[in-house]
Amino acid sequence: MSTPSPKTYDVRTHGCQMNVHDSERLAGLLETAGYVDLASLPADTRPATADVVVFNTCAVRENASNKLYGNLGQLRPAKLANPDLQIAVGGCLAQNDRDSIVARAPWVDVVFGTHNIGSLPALLDRARHNKRAEVEILESLSTFPSTLPTRRDSAYAAWVSISVGCNNTCTFCIVPSLRGKEQDRRPGDILAEARALVAEGAIEITLLGQNVNTYGVEFGDRLAFGKLLRACGDIDGLERVRFTSPHPAAFTTDVIEAMAATPNVMPSLHMPLQSGSDRILKAMRRSYRSERFLTILDEVRTHIPDAAITTDLIVGFPGETEEDFQATLDVVAAARFSSAFTFQYSIRPGTPAATMPDQVPKAVVQERFDRLIALQEEVSWAGNRAWEGREVEVLVAPGEGRKDAETQRMSGRARDNRLVHFALPDGIRPEERPRPGDLVTVEVTYGAPHHLVADSAAHPGGRYAVRRTSGGDAWAALQGKPTGGGKPAVSTPIGLGMPSLGVPASVPAAGPGCG
Repeated sequence: MSTPSPKTYDVRTHGCQMNVHDSERLAGLLETAGYVDLASLPADTRPATADVVVFNTCAVRENASNKLYGNLGQLRPAKLANPDLQIAVGGCLAQNDRDSIVARAPWVDVVFGTHNIGSLPALLDRARHNKRAEVEILESLSTFPSTLPTRRDSAYAAWVSISVGCNNTCTFCIVPSLRGKEQDRRPGDILAEARALVAEGAIEITLLGQNVNTYGVEFGDRLAFGKLLRACGDIDGLERVRFTSPHPAAFTTDVIEAMAATPNVMPSLHMPLQSGSDRILKAMRRSYRSERFLTILDEVRTHIPDAAITTDLIVGFPGETEEDFQATLDVVAAARFSSAFTFQYSIRPGTPAATMPDQVPKAVVQERFDRLIALQEEVSWAGNRAWEGREVEVLVAPGEGRKDAETQRMSGRARDNRLVHFALPDGIRPEERPRPGDLVTVEVTYGAPHHLVADSAAHPGGRYAVRRTSGGDAWAALQGKPTGGGKPAVSTPIGLGMPSLGVPASVPAAGPGCG
């Protein structure tokens, strides 16, 4: 008697880092329930469509809804051909459009929100049993998501949520209404998860929250985030700590001092500016002004001279004049961001800005956007050229360099998060190549606008040093390759659920409700 093939899943993610981490949890839940990742199957035996397709959606962009329904429309023929195919929609757009998704796409089986991702396996079972769509949207968080099982995308790097939700009221943002008020995890739980991740091979963690530097507001400690950074410095084997994203209004000296004093906290900072115009910042309900913003950057660079600072910028917010836009250009020139995520303002239904007067014409927004991009490219390039001739430590990563195969380079991130493409020494043997998760020290030979090139190893006497890490060992284990000690490795999934580690030896049956 042949064993039936396990059901497969495919989680498709749109949106921010929070969504990416939520998708890791969704994958962990499905694997705990007995499903197998479609992408893990050999290409020659892989079906065209998984048994369960999950869309983890974003509601931030104007076209998010159109993108979702376009993707759902593409799946309709597969659903008609195979009624057992299950389609689930979760995330911010599901939270926002709860009443319309099944009406517009009646072939969807499950709709769940940002507060109940743990319910997905039970909802799939219920929809299968009842032969109807199941919609469950909770208005508040029932279980902190980090207690759920997680299937991490990386063997050597991991997200760690420290809070969910946001207490700000920015007029362009719909996130607080979809993810709720800020809720903080206790420091001991966060540090326990970080230690468990390091024990599994992770050498880099990113502390994640909608507004990380207000961490502690829920339990009354305004210095909690700086303390958490310092505590991360005491975790043996944790090489790199990052965090995203802080809010300038809540960024304090104690956090800067903690960054500077804790060696494994990386010299990189993402500080969203949004606009350089004080008038527009007020209209956005951003509770800081441009002078305060630049003062923070000066203080960061005083304590951490090589810090790479990135930002978010919105062009064309309602009412933005040429004078307002020039103020943004002036701040960008003064701030010397290493890079910037730039956006043309788009209406987000449900936000105060959506109904503001004086919406800026598209042609004007585009022209300003092009000027901003040109200025930031110039600033980024100058900053990268300043690294020529200097050494950088690179955490090797797969997939960072799209042209690595043709250029014979490898790629990864420097400590300040700059992307580095580096050459290998001539004649290097395959077993001597650094693995994803290993650390390589090289000398920068060229600073390009968006990355650094380090070809020194290709020249006699050029700087090149490799340090094998537990992260590289963890990556090798997933490939079924020998670890750093030369012993054969067993390929195992990377899974983390607090308080237990990995996927249970026996998969429990889905109960009447999860979380």
